[in-house]
Amino acid sequence: MTTEQIVLLGGLWLDASAWDGVVSDLVKRNRRAVPVSLPGQGDGDTAATLADQLAAVLATVDNAPGGSVVVGHSAACTLAWMAASQRPDRVTKVVLIGGFPSGDGQPYAEFFDITDGVMPFPGWEPFEGADAADLDESARRAFAAAAIPVPEGVARGIVRLTDERRFDVPVVMVCPEFTPAQAQEWIAEGHIPELARAKDVTYVDIDSGHWPMLTRAAELARMLAEI
Repeated sequence: MTTEQIVLLGGLWLDASAWDGVVSDLVKRNRRAVPVSLPGQGDGDTAATLADQLAAVLATVDNAPGGSVVVGHSAACTLAWMAASQRPDRVTKVVLIGGFPSGDGQPYAEFFDITDGVMPFPGWEPFEGADAADLDESARRAFAAAAIPVPEGVARGIVRLTDERRFDVPVVMVCPEFTPAQAQEWIAEGHIPELARAKDVTYVDIDSGHWPMLTRAAELARMLAEI
């Protein structure tokens, strides 16, 4: 098995089990996959902060015998990019699935209302259309029932990006509910400054909604193995 590990970071409301199908297929492909249990997303710690989550990711990167390909999904694309900024010598590649990194000084995921110190799953209305097109009613009910409210200290944490060497780390953008052409257009228009400065960005298309680890696990695993 290769010594380079694939570090998997789930987006909002997900725990590490969201990657089970992907991990199973990656292991069959002789890849070392490590889904990270992010503080506050599955352990009941509603006081967890963005710094706590970053520390968990960095510990996973630092404990690896070799380099790490860090995969971020949705909001966790920013978390993956923060890891590249903190460990540009150990993160060999960043894979961004269905999201883009926020800039230094911006809130991590201030997307929905905070209630009693957490950001609960807001229901399916904000995700109608391409985001959830491949989730049937049964899958939607299961997702909503399992969704873990995100601690306020994570959602409203401030992103810190300090090392310019992050722009040297190769980036692969996996495009689920949007196309590679759309992603390139958004970057060219200046909407994603961090990726505009990245020196090596490639694009991979996957025919899925916003959660391909749930609906296209085998295909996503194949892509990650090839990446």
